[in-house]
Amino acid sequence: MQAVAHVFVAALDDRCEITGPDGHHLQRVRRLTSGEIVTAADGTGAWRTYVVAEIGDHELTLVATAAAQQSPAPEWPISLAVALTKGGLEDVVTAVTELGVVRVTPVRTERVVVRWDETRARRAVERLRSVAREAAMQSRRARIPVIDDVAGFTEVSARPGLVVAAVDGISAFALPRPGGPSAEAGWTVLVGPEGGLAPDELAALADRPRLSLGPNVLRASTAPVAAAAVLATEAVRLRSE
Repeated sequence: MQAVAHVFVAALDDRCEITGPDGHHLQRVRRLTSGEIVTAADGTGAWRTYVVAEIGDHELTLVATAAAQQSPAPEWPISLAVALTKGGLEDVVTAVTELGVVRVTPVRTERVVVRWDETRARRAVERLRSVAREAAMQSRRARIPVIDDVAGFTEVSARPGLVVAAVDGISAFALPRPGGPSAEAGWTVLVGPEGGLAPDELAALADRPRLSLGPNVLRASTAPVAAAAVLATEAVRLRSE
């Protein structure tokens, strides 16, 4: 907790050179100085404590002060499958990363207004991955959420542990428990687009649990964040049992 900043590195070596945008941010924006403590993580759960040993122009050298440690995987992992929205998903990815979501899948559904070609979809996903990394660094996570390529409704609807965000849903307390400590075994919440899921999509999900996010109709950009918060709270309750 004494660390003044957190950064992601390719490997948790005894000595790490932080350059590029991260080096610029830590040296020019955060204005770190020699002797300050920094934590670094590899993005998959391992992390280590370092001290700032040297400072250059838009770069820093970190030297390890302790052995690497492994952050435990979430016992009740939360994933989101979110329909594409006109405003984009950057704010959604930022917020749900801070809330501990392990995976976000952008989804094409019948009623989405956004129609990305392959090139635009690839660029958008690359940007979301960058956003997730930045949010994980800011919130000091040891793991960066997985941001999937854009998927079709049929692919997502077949996932195990899928629940559907719906006004007429049940509470998180009443949901079936996910099967174990892996992204595939945890909850995946499907959040539809602004116009809602189409009748045939709802029919295909008829046997899936519905999760209530409260009595009000939420915006497509608000619902994923609410779902992450509701299930994160439920995960805390389950861990305490």
